[in-house]
Amino acid sequence: MADNRRRRSLFHISLLSASLLCLFLSPIPASAQPRKLRFDANGEFKILQVADMHFANGATTRCLNVLPAQMDHCSDLNTTAFLSRLIAAEKPDLIVFTGDNIYGPHVKDPVKSLNAAFAPAIASKTPWVAVLGNHDQESTLSRQELMKHIVTLPYTLSQVNPPEAAHYIDGFGNYNLQVHGAAAAAADSFLQNKSLLNLYFLDSGDYSKVPSIKGYDWIKTSQQLWFNNTSTKNLQREYNAEPNAQEGVAPGLAYFHIPLPEYWTFDSMNATKGDRLEETSSAKTNSGFFTTLVARGDVKGVFVGHDHNNDFCGELKGVNLCYGGVAGYHAYGFTGWPRRARVVVAGLNKNRDGKWGGVKSIRTWKRLDDQDLSRVDAQFLWNNPGN
Repeated sequence: MADNRRRRSLFHISLLSASLLCLFLSPIPASAQPRKLRFDANGEFKILQVADMHFANGATTRCLNVLPAQMDHCSDLNTTAFLSRLIAAEKPDLIVFTGDNIYGPHVKDPVKSLNAAFAPAIASKTPWVAVLGNHDQESTLSRQELMKHIVTLPYTLSQVNPPEAAHYIDGFGNYNLQVHGAAAAAADSFLQNKSLLNLYFLDSGDYSKVPSIKGYDWIKTSQQLWFNNTSTKNLQREYNAEPNAQEGVAPGLAYFHIPLPEYWTFDSMNATKGDRLEETSSAKTNSGFFTTLVARGDVKGVFVGHDHNNDFCGELKGVNLCYGGVAGYHAYGFTGWPRRARVVVAGLNKNRDGKWGGVKSIRTWKRLDDQDLSRVDAQFLWNNPGN
């Protein structure tokens, strides 16, 4: 019976792989242009975070840290199958890939590997974005070249860098997306032209370029300047402006790869939900980005990858610091600890007149790659005290 299940699983993975290959051999339709992000008619916006796929060369790339019974038939295609199941089950409004999308040292052709890694998102026609980790560029393409390729793919909203900051900002893959109110067709919507949730994506780099500071890279002063300008001068001004002026600031979420040093604050006892199974591998220096986030006050959650065996959230000074957990089968993991991904849902408040207002709450859970695609560690990250 187990052998039959294994054969069926291999057949389905092979069939899925062939279907996704056909996707990239076909012309890209004009409809592949991504649509504007907005809350749905039920007042919700759902994000699927996929961390550390470590995709390499497909069926020939073996898995790491899986059970002995899985080893002989496990490959990158298991990552593809997991992502396809996730998308079908959750039906996200946006998919966010938070770096180490491919594992450069083992990649033969980075363009083909990127295409294959993102193929399930593209096949689903779901808007998606990506930032880079510390391993993506360890093949033959630079970080800039990788992002320049990513932005050409169907249904992506990724950007190489914001045009207004391209002349001074460090890294590649810094950008902001706005999530507007429900469509005007909804009778209970009047904020369809307001960004009610702001998403920030940043390049946390790879390795320190400062000889006296070893280890991983960090978010630079130029990126923090761009974040502050975008949040304060652009997004808050629009949020507070007529028509339909809103008070305060719209909440935000930030996504990047390498965790901030403040992630060290949490252990298995004081994290709100989830596991810490390894140390935090942050930069050896603190660039102050967490302080910048706290001072600005709009970002309610930070979501990273990098440390594969951590998937906890912890709240510090009003900001939730969360790991996505490892999704990729060619990434190191903890044997017997299923691959996983994080879901975040922002929900709108309904006003007394029955119309959707600003964001009321932000909640999260994780999905495991087991037989039932188990949903675990559901929690509220933020509730708007004004609602």
